Amino acid sequence: MSRKWKTWCSLLLQIPLNVGFSGIAYAGDILATRNGVYDTSVTPASLPWNTYNYCNAPHVNAEHYSKPDNVTDSKLVYMNVVMRHHKRTPDNLYPNENELNAIPWNCTNFHQFSYGGGSAQIYHETFSPPWHPFLSQMWNGTCDEGQLTEEGLQDAIKHGKDFWSVYAHELGFLESVNTKDMFVRTSTETRTFQTAGGMLAGMDPAMATKTFPVTTQPSPRPQIDSIPPDYSCPKADDIRDAFQSVPAWTDHLEENMDLQNNLTALTGTTGMTAWTSWYDHFFDTFTSRTCHGHPLPCNSTGACVSEEDAAQVFAIGDLEYNYIWNSAVNASAYTQLSFGVFFMELAHNFKAFRSGQETHKLTLYVAHDGSMIRLASGLGLGTVAPLRWPALGSEIAMEVWQAPDNSHFVRIIHEGTPVPGFEWIKLDDFIDNLDAQIPADLFNTCIEG
Repeated sequence: MSRKWKTWCSLLLQIPLNVGFSGIAYAGDILATRNGVYDTSVTPASLPWNTYNYCNAPHVNAEHYSKPDNVTDSKLVYMNVVMRHHKRTPDNLYPNENELNAIPWNCTNFHQFSYGGGSAQIYHETFSPPWHPFLSQMWNGTCDEGQLTEEGLQDAIKHGKDFWSVYAHELGFLESVNTKDMFVRTSTETRTFQTAGGMLAGMDPAMATKTFPVTTQPSPRPQIDSIPPDYSCPKADDIRDAFQSVPAWTDHLEENMDLQNNLTALTGTTGMTAWTSWYDHFFDTFTSRTCHGHPLPCNSTGACVSEEDAAQVFAIGDLEYNYIWNSAVNASAYTQLSFGVFFMELAHNFKAFRSGQETHKLTLYVAHDGSMIRLASGLGLGTVAPLRWPALGSEIAMEVWQAPDNSHFVRIIHEGTPVPGFEWIKLDDFIDNLDAQIPADLFNTCIEG
């Protein structure tokens, strides 16, 4: 590993541990250390409560929440929360996926409802017939690709309970789950709907038998949804291509070539650009397994991905995400172009509150890892510490507090902990920062460059 990449790694880890493969730190149980947890939704009691847990991110909860102490007698008056969906099956498949999954994915305990109001309450079940000629491309079992799992739903319900313990029971900010006080928006992916449903049921168990509207943006071709984000922006693509073609990026691929060659040979992905141009796909397929207690991939020859290799992929994934959306030259321009529409939406929300036109107390967004990393970068969280891959259930809360003189301040809480330097920002300054993340004439800039 190059000196630069080792330095980034040490900044990310921030703790003295044994040094193993390629200079990356790990200790004890490789997939559950002080560097992060990758094999359970429950952070071990021996670790701090807010340890990075990819399987289930730490979030706001009554036990560890405290009001801001900047101004006496201030009160919470408005907030926006953006979170990532909870645990799911892999969103990427190996060419011979069936061979590499020793344990079938079972979703028979989690019904996938999809029906029109007034019709039969239809749910679908996934089934891969054993005679199917393309069965080698799909795992055995009853789960679909990228599907929220029962374990993910339970994490979402617990997340909702913890959220309610603070904003209803502790602060009295919310009194009931209702559409007057709460606006919920998700992407068009089913797993974000389901996570929203789990959150609401956690806030109020009675919601499990009730309906609640979730708002999405249209999903035509091309898509315009600003949450993932899915809208087309060739200008942003050009910027990313440029900063991923310089030594700051290409050196790490070259330096980890032995790892890549081992993984691609084992998984049958040799020569496939989606798997060799970065470690996103390996990160996804490994974490989805480890978070659900599945073994890492083994092929028909008996060769298996080791925990050491997986831990190295996780560390590289953090470094790549920090580079692409935070530290690369023009990373801010890339983030602004590719996520500017969502920053525009946030700015609209907070301006509506400032002018007295906002009717909701809470706007809750359920999003994806690509949404969360861009939001963290645009808000400036990457100036405090290197950014890591947004964990499942990752949460950024933007609270607006009113002082006794009626002035308003914003506090940003990331993964349940107030962000240093972002604990008490004037509302006007916060809105100005959001506006600064929106490129002028965004549509034409994206399309025409």
